[in-house]
Amino acid sequence: MIKLKRLNRTDVIINAELIELVEETPDTIITLTNGHKIIVLNSTEEIINLVIEYKQKIYAGFFKNHRNEV
Repeated sequence: MIKLKRLNRTDVIINAELIELVEETPDTIITLTNGHKIIVLNSTEEIINLVIEYKQKIYAGFFKNHRNEV
């Protein structure tokens, strides 16, 4: 899950695994795999970095718990 800012400056938390497309037009529009669209203040670069950070946390935990199984 990543925390972003809507246009009205309220927080919205979305499942990073459901992001299909991010575009700036100039607003940043996130399209989810279910077709829903969310407009946010965050830049595409910031969203990319948040998703990378999220995935690093997920995979670090996975490898920490499974390192002795290989």
